[in-house]
Amino acid sequence: MRKDAPRGIDRWTATGAGVITLVALATGCQAAPGEARADGSESPRFEPDPAWPAELPENWILGQVAGLHVDQRDYVWIVHRPGTVDPVNAGAAQDPPIARCCVPAPPVIAFDPEGNVAHAWGHEEEGYAFPEEGHGIFVDHEDNVWVGGGNASPEVSDHVVLKFTREGEFLLQIGDPERRGDSNDTELLGGPTAMEVDPETNELYIADGYQSRRVVVFDGATGEYRRHWGAYGNAPDDDASPTREYTEGPEAQFMGPVHAVAVSNDGLVYVGDRPSNRVQVFQRDGTYVDEFFVRPETLSMGSIWDLTLSSDPEQRWIYIPDGTNNAIWIVDRESLEVSGDFGRGGRAPGQFDWIHNLGVDSQGNLYTAEVNDGQRVQRLRRTE
Repeated sequence: MRKDAPRGIDRWTATGAGVITLVALATGCQAAPGEARADGSESPRFEPDPAWPAELPENWILGQVAGLHVDQRDYVWIVHRPGTVDPVNAGAAQDPPIARCCVPAPPVIAFDPEGNVAHAWGHEEEGYAFPEEGHGIFVDHEDNVWVGGGNASPEVSDHVVLKFTREGEFLLQIGDPERRGDSNDTELLGGPTAMEVDPETNELYIADGYQSRRVVVFDGATGEYRRHWGAYGNAPDDDASPTREYTEGPEAQFMGPVHAVAVSNDGLVYVGDRPSNRVQVFQRDGTYVDEFFVRPETLSMGSIWDLTLSSDPEQRWIYIPDGTNNAIWIVDRESLEVSGDFGRGGRAPGQFDWIHNLGVDSQGNLYTAEVNDGQRVQRLRRTE
């Protein structure tokens, strides 16, 4: 079912280090986690779990957390940006140290279900360059860990997706960190933001991204190019630059950043076009199926910052973190209607400061990642 087109969207500009300057901001009123809704919605309820995760070891501290995924063992994987930790907060890492705490943690961390650090790695070795500013992480059905390097800043050379073992052994690189491709390139990427491997086909779907405006698919084993498409399943056109301002209806191109991708158990591909406040649905081959909008009046940076599907076999719900409104939207996957939402801006448990990513475990609990000054992960327990 197609929803009304957004009424308008203002420009946003990148200022480096993954920080985006806000020109206009639309906010909504959301229920608190676990709060009953007046409309009698059947959508799930959640409450914050302030005891998760456990304290980080080794005097570590997180920077902007720009990727999160829950794997098949219910381990929560994140990629964060150590370089975004303020020198005062990383006082122990200064030369000489200016405080007893802290030092930036390794960029890739996996938490076990109890919230303890199980894996931590991420560094440069011969044969590849770890992204300067990571963006997106995914653990596939074969336990391979995929990390993206897309960023809002064109000057940051992170146009790659890398494949590792769980222990951090480098396996494969797609793209070239020093070379940016256009939206129809079959080898190079243009600011990839998110990725997911379809276990049925072992194909890697990449939301590409900040400088490109497409979904591109590669073989998950060899990295060989398969196909790509833009909005409505058409070939992307970089010369038809979207205005980032709606007039008569939705743009024919992804406005970008194309900021989320997920593949459902029944073979549908969900793609988040963040500043357009929309999700488009495709078949695996790129055939357009449908689209829906979430809070279409949201200005500036848009409402679709990530998306993930619920862990029940039917995957009834689509969860969408919204870093502009600092909320989580719950969408019924059959009707494509918003069924509920919760969250607000803030620093307390269950509040968000630029919520950027979201994952779900086998029990239906949610896990969130925050960029900007949030720089943390949270668990939200499903209560009903």
